[in-house]
Amino acid sequence: MKFSLRSSFSRYVIVLFVAVFALTVAGRIVTLTNAWAYCDGWPVCVPTAPIGWMKLAHMSLVGVASVVMLAVFRKAWREQREQRIVLPLTTILAVMFFGQALVGAIQVTQSHVEHLIILHRFTTIALWVSLALLVYASGTLVADELKFVATNRRQRAKDFFALSKPLIVGLLLITTYGGLVIGAQAWPSFSLTMWTLLGGALAAGGSSALNQFIDRELDKNMVRTAKRPLADGRLTSAEGLAFGLGLSLLSYYLLACFVNGLAALLSLAGIIYYVILYSLWLKKATVQNIVIGGGAGAIPPMVGYAAATGNLDWTAWILFAIIFMWTPPHFWALAIVRMKDYENAGVPMLPVVRGELETRKQILIYTIELVIVTLLLPILNLAGTFYLISALVLGGALLYAAWAVWKHGGNKLAWRMYKWSSSYLVFIFLAIMIDAVL
Repeated sequence: MKFSLRSSFSRYVIVLFVAVFALTVAGRIVTLTNAWAYCDGWPVCVPTAPIGWMKLAHMSLVGVASVVMLAVFRKAWREQREQRIVLPLTTILAVMFFGQALVGAIQVTQSHVEHLIILHRFTTIALWVSLALLVYASGTLVADELKFVATNRRQRAKDFFALSKPLIVGLLLITTYGGLVIGAQAWPSFSLTMWTLLGGALAAGGSSALNQFIDRELDKNMVRTAKRPLADGRLTSAEGLAFGLGLSLLSYYLLACFVNGLAALLSLAGIIYYVILYSLWLKKATVQNIVIGGGAGAIPPMVGYAAATGNLDWTAWILFAIIFMWTPPHFWALAIVRMKDYENAGVPMLPVVRGELETRKQILIYTIELVIVTLLLPILNLAGTFYLISALVLGGALLYAAWAVWKHGGNKLAWRMYKWSSSYLVFIFLAIMIDAVL
């Protein structure tokens, strides 16, 4: 394809390239000359020597480049909604640019943290690769001037919210907070709670959006998912991909900067697990898709625990195991109710491949294993009496629901099991939290 600067968007990108290049050169000079030591303050510093003006110039260039970056970002989301390469690239670039600025600001105002130094270096490389690709893509794929088409902002806001699967995000945040509380053995501070849950919400929302981008054609064949924003065409695939990538990347920067490196890496592992291992591969490849894929949803409490402690021990891994064992009976109950949907979509869920009777049997088996796993915390003296009683009562109720599904079958009991298992997860983690602070 022939490179061209006919569109205003491509010209904007060139201006951004020049601004970031100047910013990078100035930053390198500041590092080599130690100019940062002669201009104290942030975001504006007062030079105490002539070389200090270089740092002030660098900080001024950050402001200029930020304005240009915002202009490019805004223009992309207004005019490039159909561009599946340009829009995600611009979004990734914007998140990395401001993430880099955030990391730099924290390094200036606080003591240097090793994982942030590494993140700063990797971001610099990734940012320049993304910027070079955007320059090329904007000059070859955006050859003509595009006009902004007004849309219903309220409906688009609802669609992007739906793209994040808010109910699932809420459930994952409860387990994240449970890990945070049991890790701290107390109610954690507001700041730690806010940043951990915000990072977790963005990670879960981004993963869900990427899942819907991957499944957009499959979702059209299922009654339960046919009205999702991407499947229904209310949002473009480029918007779904850009939104998912942007939220996922932003979550990493926030957790790395305001929580700790381990929590950020665990969250990133959860995103990769869910999007690549489950959504791209396991979901349509094996009847064990939910069993293996359940590990993705089991990572959030480990993120919370790591946020509170900075490490992982047996408690964190048992929290992981609880959700890992909870996932199959929960989703298999739904799969029984929606078996025709999964069959039409070609998804090899257990009731589709091995029948309802075998699925009901496996629901009971996994529920028994789940209850046993929940009892490991008090057995290993990692939880107290309140949790033990709660786990026995809640486990007994869930076992009864699973037994009813196995014994009698039918969509009504399967749907009841699905709804009760959701409540069970909330209550068991609530019991974990209360027990931790008693």
